[in-house]
Amino acid sequence: MAKKIMVIDDEKIVCDMAKKILEAEGYEVETFTDSELALQRIKNARFDLVITDLKMENVSGMDILKEVNRLYPTTRVIMLTAYATLDATIEAIRERIYDFFPKPVKIEELKKSVKKALGD
Repeated sequence: MAKKIMVIDDEKIVCDMAKKILEAEGYEVETFTDSELALQRIKNARFDLVITDLKMENVSGMDILKEVNRLYPTTRVIMLTAYATLDATIEAIRERIYDFFPKPVKIEELKKSVKKALGD
């Protein structure tokens, strides 16, 4: 059974790119450009991995990280951001982030991190 990955980013192009790349690697991928809808989906379904942008309207990537950790402590979270700050990085580490990538993301590095996070 394919491992399930959720990708959340308010930029549709990022979601589309991630879906194409990760599905080619054999994963089942759901994408969301609306972080509130993504949060609702997280509350109703478990994913093996969540990849989220940090800065989004309404629900931030940090909010997503905290909720995933609360509901599914074994689910890994990878965060992407064009706005990496020391404070955000420290908070993400405290919240048990698995990996943190600045945008634009290097595809090979992301694929390697996803495989490692999922134990593939």
